[in-house]
Amino acid sequence: MQKLDRYLTGEFAQAIFATLVVLLIVCVGGAVTDVLKDIASGKVPAGLILVQLGLVLIKWLPLILPLSLMLGLMLGMGRLYRDSEMPVIASVGVGPRRLLKPLLLVVAPIVIVVGLCSLWLGPWADRTSRAMINEANRNLVVAGLEPGAFTGLPNGNGVIYVGGMSSDGKGLERVFVYRNKPDRRDVTTSKTGRLTVDANGDRYLTLDDGFEVEGPADQGLNYRLMRYKRNDVLLPASEDRYDPKSPEMLSTVQLLSDPRREAAAQLHYRLTPPLLALAFALLAIPLARTTPRQARYGSMLIGFLAYLIGFNFMMMGTGWIEDGKIPSLLGLWWLSLPLLAISLWMYLRDGSLGRRRAAA
Repeated sequence: MQKLDRYLTGEFAQAIFATLVVLLIVCVGGAVTDVLKDIASGKVPAGLILVQLGLVLIKWLPLILPLSLMLGLMLGMGRLYRDSEMPVIASVGVGPRRLLKPLLLVVAPIVIVVGLCSLWLGPWADRTSRAMINEANRNLVVAGLEPGAFTGLPNGNGVIYVGGMSSDGKGLERVFVYRNKPDRRDVTTSKTGRLTVDANGDRYLTLDDGFEVEGPADQGLNYRLMRYKRNDVLLPASEDRYDPKSPEMLSTVQLLSDPRREAAAQLHYRLTPPLLALAFALLAIPLARTTPRQARYGSMLIGFLAYLIGFNFMMMGTGWIEDGKIPSLLGLWWLSLPLLAISLWMYLRDGSLGRRRAAA
């Protein structure tokens, strides 16, 4: 039976890998769109696009891998049924319990990877991504400025023009700043300037020897002209601040000792994906059972709907724990354990029904 195990393992692995590649191509398109949107809005420098793309994909792996595992197994098993190989395999006494060995040889490593990504790599990627964005926002103006060109401020709150820049990139010359306010417009000019950041992370453009003109946004002649020796212009802050105390930013070990409901919700949100991946892998085998004339992709639609319902309940349950509607001790066990039991029951029941039909 070693040849059969190798054959089935290879079939399952090839189908899962092909499905994963297709899903990653689709997800890369969505991730690139999100990263490009942040770059266009001034949140992220263009030089971080590849790093941010890689970190986003690592964060998405706990959601992508279970789906690719389920659909890949259904495709592999569907081909075996379509080519009448599964009836031949069943005729030599290979039932669902015997199929567990080649199945687990493929499923177990993927479930372990899902667990590592959900419990460790995903949170690390999220922390690293937000920390890089936060640091980039602190230096975004200087990093994005080019002498002789207009540079937009984050969130579309104005523009900056720099006529010259020192060799180290810290000193600015002939600075023009246009800022939008709720009901006013400011135009500031200066001979020299530099970027400073205070202890709270707020960014200031420190200007020397210049003028500032302030006026109404719509109509009116209420303008003021001020000449200054030094002017600290507060630059718009980023919409997303990096909060190291947020449960999403904490490691899994830190969540274990955090008494907050939000921390318990985040902990169960990380524990659930590997259990759901195992449940969907077991569920894929009975769902893939088809007859020669049966439609090929009807059962895959059922499997995809089961995946959507399961992960939607996972996200809804996380919100219920945060709101106190579900006890923290109960967590998401009410979802993962029953689904795992039902999948195992359907897996074993499918084989017993098949043997009864053959005997009849």
